[in-house]
Amino acid sequence: MSNMFQPMELFVGLRYTRARRDKHFISFISLASMIGIAIGVLVLITVLSVMNGFEQTMRERIMGMLAHITVSENDLAVSDWQKVQKELLDFPHVKAVSPFIEKPAMLNQGDEARAAVLQGILPDQERQVSKVFEHVVKGDMQKLQAGTFNIAIGATMAKELKVDVGDALTLVSPSENSLETGEMPALQRFTIVAIFRVDMQQFDTTSAYVNLEDAATTFNLGADVTGLRMTLDDLYRAPQTAQTILQRMGQTWPDMWANDWTNLNKNQFKAIQAQKSVMFIILMLIIAVAAFNLVSTLVMVVTDKEGDIAILRTLGLSSGRVMKIFMVQGTLIGVFGTLIGVVLGLLLATNLDVIVPFLERLFDTHFINADVYFISELESRVNPGDVIVIALSALFMSILATLYPAWRASKVQPAEALRYE
Repeated sequence: MSNMFQPMELFVGLRYTRARRDKHFISFISLASMIGIAIGVLVLITVLSVMNGFEQTMRERIMGMLAHITVSENDLAVSDWQKVQKELLDFPHVKAVSPFIEKPAMLNQGDEARAAVLQGILPDQERQVSKVFEHVVKGDMQKLQAGTFNIAIGATMAKELKVDVGDALTLVSPSENSLETGEMPALQRFTIVAIFRVDMQQFDTTSAYVNLEDAATTFNLGADVTGLRMTLDDLYRAPQTAQTILQRMGQTWPDMWANDWTNLNKNQFKAIQAQKSVMFIILMLIIAVAAFNLVSTLVMVVTDKEGDIAILRTLGLSSGRVMKIFMVQGTLIGVFGTLIGVVLGLLLATNLDVIVPFLERLFDTHFINADVYFISELESRVNPGDVIVIALSALFMSILATLYPAWRASKVQPAEALRYE
C-alpha cells in the first residue's frame, strides 16, 4: 500500500478531508473552522494595514510641517542668525536652513477669537524646509512679504473665525512679563492672504504664518529669531546629525539646543505602536478560536475513523504515521483558511480607498473624525512583513490544534476498536 501512494500519510489525510454523505456535520464543522481562520486572517491584515496607513500618513503630514532638526537657545532668542545659518549649512546632509519666530497669540475677528501659534518665516527659505506651501487651498503664501503685515491661517481656523482671503484679523499677544510690569499686550492688524489645509487638526486649527520681519516688529524682537529649522537629505540621519551639531557648536554656543523630529510627537508614535501590538494580540484570538474549533472537528473525525485506524495499525502502520495522517487533515484546513484570508485581506486592504467612501455615502456618515484622529481620511498600507507574520501565526496555531487529536488517533488500540465492528 505504501508503495502505491507516496507519501501514504498525505494520501490518506487528503482522503479523510472528503466526508462521506452521511457525515455532513463533520464537514460543516471543518468548513466553519476554515472560515473562522480566513476571517481572522482577513480582519488582522486589514486592521494592521489601516494602522500602518494611519501611522505613515501622520508621519508624512507631521514631517511636512515640522523640520528634521530645530536649533534654538534655551529660553532665549537667537542673535546673529545669519552667521548660525551659514555654519549649519556646512554640516553633512544638511540641505536647507530657515530662520523662524514662534510665539503664542490670539487672533480676533469681530466677536470671534482663537488661540494660535504664530510663525514668523521667510517664504523663500521656509519653502525648502516645510511643505505647508503645497497645502494652500486659497490665496498665495508668497505674499507674506516684509512690511505688508499679511497672514496665512489654517482652514479650520478660518472657518471658526468666519473669515476668508482679503479679510482682516487683529493679533493680540501679551508680553511674558505683562502681569509684573503692567505692559499692554501687542496689538497688530493683519490681512489674510492665504488659507492652507494640511488635514491635521493640530495645524489647521492653530497654525498661522506671517513674514519674519513683521513678527519681529510685532513682538519687539529686533533682529533676533526663535530658532532655525533644518531639512536633511535623509530624515533618518536627524538624531545623529543633531548630536554632531551639538558637539561641534556647543563649545562656542553653550545655551544651544538641537531637537530632531524623532523627539517631537514621540509619544504619539509610541501610542500607535502600542495600539497596533494590542490589536494584533486581540485579533489573533479570533484565529485561536477557529483553531480550537479545529480540535473538536478532528476529535470527531478520529472517533469516526477508529475502525479504519485499527485496520491500518494491524497492517503494520506505526503510531507515528497514524498521527501524521490526521495532522495532514488539520493542516490542510489551516492552509486553505489562511490562503483565503490572505487573498481576501489583501484585496480589502488595498481597496479601502474605494470601499470606505462608498460605505460613507451609503450610510450617510463619516468614519474618521478629524477632531479625534488628527486626520480626516482613512488610508491603508499593506506591510509584507505583517502579512507573513499573520500567515505563519495562523498556520502555526492550525498545526498546533492538530497535535492532540492526532495523538489520540495514534493511541487507538486495534483490538478495542475492532471489537464492535
